[in-house]
Amino acid sequence: MLTAGIDLAAEDANTAVAWIRWTGATAVLEELIIGAGDEQLLRAASEADKVGIDCPLGWPEPFVEFVIAHHRGDLVSPTDLVGRDWRRSLAWRRTDLVTREVTGRPPLSVAADRIAHTAMRCAGVLARLAADGQPVDRSGGGTVVEVYPAASLKQWGLPYQGYKGRKNNGALNDLVDQLTATTPWLQLGAFEPACRGSDHAVDAVVAALTARAAAIGHATRPNPADLAAAVTEGWIALPVAPLTGLITSSVKG
Repeated sequence: MLTAGIDLAAEDANTAVAWIRWTGATAVLEELIIGAGDEQLLRAASEADKVGIDCPLGWPEPFVEFVIAHHRGDLVSPTDLVGRDWRRSLAWRRTDLVTREVTGRPPLSVAADRIAHTAMRCAGVLARLAADGQPVDRSGGGTVVEVYPAASLKQWGLPYQGYKGRKNNGALNDLVDQLTATTPWLQLGAFEPACRGSDHAVDAVVAALTARAAAIGHATRPNPADLAAAVTEGWIALPVAPLTGLITSSVKG
């Protein structure tokens, strides 16, 4: 099995892609690109069996309906909610609320945060995949699945905050130390220095690991009640088994 992880940013410079090959008792980081363009993202999606993208795959349905109504001049004044509660009902997807319940860590709001710029790029990439004939299932049932590296790290008992940015390079190296100690079967090889120097690289690797978890049934999927929202809004795959399960699972790559 080949999985890929994409730490997506609005611009190429902060976008990283990692490819991990799963063979028997090892997982090998075959390729790592920091500064990836759309063509490299499309290549990852076409080559890999499962691709984890660190970016919202859609917007909250109530927010979309709100914007459309406002654009048409048909917006009805809210009566049941006012102020902050009303704004929050527009800002969060169902998967954001579930992720917060499970991990205690809320994702960024794609409706009310700068991550919307990244989501716009992601929407364009997904549209190109669909145009090329590759089915895109935002709920995670296809090749592409939405991931959240910080939440994955927390689920796996690893450091999950304070490692981003040059000033936090020490924390980043501590994270890589703990990750490699926990996964002796994961071979970073010649790309280990890049992982120690770039949080984008590490997040891409974690995204590829999470893609593996999703592929073998070791990550959350939307329940029937949430499936309709997940198909349009996206759904974050959260690991539900230890890292060791990625290599010891009966589902072989």
